[in-house]
Amino acid sequence: MSAVTDTPPQLTLAPKARGGLIQSAHDSLVVAKRNLRRMMRIPEVVIFGLVQPIMFVVLFSYVFGGSVNVGGTSDANSYREFLMAGIFAQTVTFATAGAGAGIADDMSKGLIDRFRSLPMSRGAVLTGRTLADSVQTALTIVVLACVGLLVGWRIHNGIPKMFGAFALLLLLGYAFSWIGALIGLSVRSPEAATSGGLIWLFPVTFVSNAFVSPQFMPAWLRHVAEWNPFSATVQASRVLFGNPGVVHSGAWPMAHPVWASLAWSVLIIAVFRTWAVRKYRSATA
Repeated sequence: MSAVTDTPPQLTLAPKARGGLIQSAHDSLVVAKRNLRRMMRIPEVVIFGLVQPIMFVVLFSYVFGGSVNVGGTSDANSYREFLMAGIFAQTVTFATAGAGAGIADDMSKGLIDRFRSLPMSRGAVLTGRTLADSVQTALTIVVLACVGLLVGWRIHNGIPKMFGAFALLLLLGYAFSWIGALIGLSVRSPEAATSGGLIWLFPVTFVSNAFVSPQFMPAWLRHVAEWNPFSATVQASRVLFGNPGVVHSGAWPMAHPVWASLAWSVLIIAVFRTWAVRKYRSATA
């Protein structure tokens, strides 16, 4: 009589994430491609993202143009040139709310859990999402620049500096998208992520040099505006575009706006990417 032996069941282990910088970059690009395809299938998201900044340009140009003093003059064309750097910066930072809402939506639908079951870099899920959002933001910037040219905005310092200004703006948008990613991982619904993403953006964008000069603000608020990372990028853009309204101040970010913009963006990416990836790992553990 032969003995019957029971074979112990095989344990199913989750695939181990592959490491390495090259593999992480590859995984990030795969996720970014997936998100770009998703955006193409839902064109209304891109269209609505274009409408809001265009409305800001038109409304601010023709409602406030001529009533705001820029460089000692109230000329409407001067204000339109002054305005565009602020609108560009506002547009790239307001994309943060969409990034947070998208990640929160993926979390609520269980898509993040499916990504986690694959042998891929953990940080690639968030990096791919933020890269895809940056591509959409770049498209918005191109359309917005065309609208700015139609209302009277001009570039006075040449093509290379123009590309430098747009690079700083996109870098700021990418940095802020990591704040949106952290918010998206911290809430339970896309609606909460959208609200949470906009609440802090309004004071950041309006307590700045985007729409009026900080020289007209109370002393304590002027200092806040001058050390605002958003203000540094706006100032750098005006310098590189050659637009009016460059603030002359003893504050280091206003005196060295290009370096300040780079430093702020890199610091924000370093801090909030690390924080968001850790949040992602704990949220899906």
